Amino acid sequence: MTSVAGIGVGAEGGSRTFGPLTRSMFVRYAGASGDFNPIHYDEEFAQKAGYPSVFSQGMHQAALLATYATDWLGPENVRRFQVRFREQVWPGDVLVCRGVVTGVAERENGELLATVELTCSHQDGGVAVSGSADFVVAP
Repeated sequence: MTSVAGIGVGAEGGSRTFGPLTRSMFVRYAGASGDFNPIHYDEEFAQKAGYPSVFSQGMHQAALLATYATDWLGPENVRRFQVRFREQVWPGDVLVCRGVVTGVAERENGELLATVELTCSHQDGGVAVSGSADFVVAP
């Protein structure tokens, strides 16, 4: 296992942009995840359900946020990852993922953990998914 050195409270991971998202991306994610709810790819079905269009699976945005976080701090270093779904994501949306270290603590086993707050926001600033995670880091 490798550790990320020099990460302290206030450290930011920069930003990463995904999109514009397309219906094809929603369909590909459905195939990868097994979530074949037609509300994510069938326009007529979505409109009959009262939505203006199809929309992305929430776990799709969570996966993008996880990709951002693990690209920043390493997939082998993740110890906890959680998300909260907040706003729907529509075709054409551009998502921006960001993260900031909010705490660093030593565990009983000697691991140094950084807690990061994560956001996946729409191009207009609304938050689609928020989350947090713990990653092993080195002093």
